[in-house]
Formats: sequence, structure tokens, C-alpha cells
Amino acid sequence: MALGTAPAPYELRFDSGRSCLDLVATNHPVERLDSVERLRAWLAGAGLVPAEALLHGAGPQWLAAFHELRAQVGQLVRGEIEDRPLAAAAALDRVNALAAAAPPAPCAVRAADGTLVRVLRGEPGCAALVAAVARDAVDLLTDPAARALLRQCEGDNCPIVYLDTSRGRRRRWCSSEVCGNRERVARHRRRAALARP
Repeated sequence: MALGTAPAPYELRFDSGRSCLDLVATNHPVERLDSVERLRAWLAGAGLVPAEALLHGAGPQWLAAFHELRAQVGQLVRGEIEDRPLAAAAALDRVNALAAAAPPAPCAVRAADGTLVRVLRGEPGCAALVAAVARDAVDLLTDPAARALLRQCEGDNCPIVYLDTSRGRRRRWCSSEVCGNRERVARHRRRAALARP
């Protein structure tokens, strides 16, 4: 993506700091997980499956499962940010239930050049992949240090939540190139309008 340009409507983003937060970001500004192919791309981009994974069983039910998980994690995270944890009690129960399934089992194998690479033992099913993301949400929300880094983007009408790991913890936007650039342009226009006679 060129500096100062908005992402394509269907571009997947992986800049929130956690796979569960990247999943929550897939419905802004438009639905980005609108097909099984897009879900496959998201799973590979999030590092949950190798890019060449076929995911033979993937279908509309997988898409529905990840949409449900996204809604539940979104409620949980926003409840934490807004200091309203009890507002998301049902979401917490559901995420805990989804996290109970066994996640995909990794193993190390030697690549052609002799280095060790991480692969999955077998083709994971939907429940295993949902569990991996649900467990990421559980890990995030039960780690006080990580939870303290949760931020809501300050961009105009941007609901994206991310981990602020910047030096000084002063990150204001989900993306400096997208929301940050919009804010800088708006600020410039306001100054220019005030400077006109």
C-alpha cells in the first residue's frame, strides 16, 4: 500500500497486534470476510495455516463460525476498553466455550535448506481454527500487561482496536497511513480554512 492511500475495500489487515483483534477488524469499513476464499486468505495471513493449506472442509459454516467469534470477541474487547466488563458476560461464556476445542497441532520439520520450519500436523478443522483465535482472545484479556495496551483508534468513526506497543505508548490510530493520514489532512484543511481572509 502506498503511503497516504487508503487500503482497498477488501484488503485484509494484520496490524492490530493479535490475531483476535485482526479478526475483529475484518468488518470495517466493509465486510472483508465475505467469502470462504477471503476467510482462507485471512487464516493464512494471520499465520494460523500455511498459505498452501487447502482446508478441504471450508464452507459457509466456517464463515458463519468466524463471524460469530468476531462478534463475541468484539463485545469482550470493547467491554474491557469501555470498563464495562459485565456488559459482555454472554460473550465471555461463548468465547470460553469456543476456546475449549483443541487448536491445530504444530510440529517442526526440516525444510529443503535444512532449517526448521513450523507446519501443522494435519489439515485443521473449523473448530480447531476457531479455538486458536478464541484462545488468543482469552490470553490477551487475561494478561494484565497486554490488556493495558488495548486502544481504540482515535480516527473519525473508526472502531478498530489494537495493541499500543509503540515507544511511549502514544499511538493514536489503527494505521498512521489510513486514519492518521485522514486526521492530518483534516487538520490541514481546518488550518487553511482559518487562514483564509
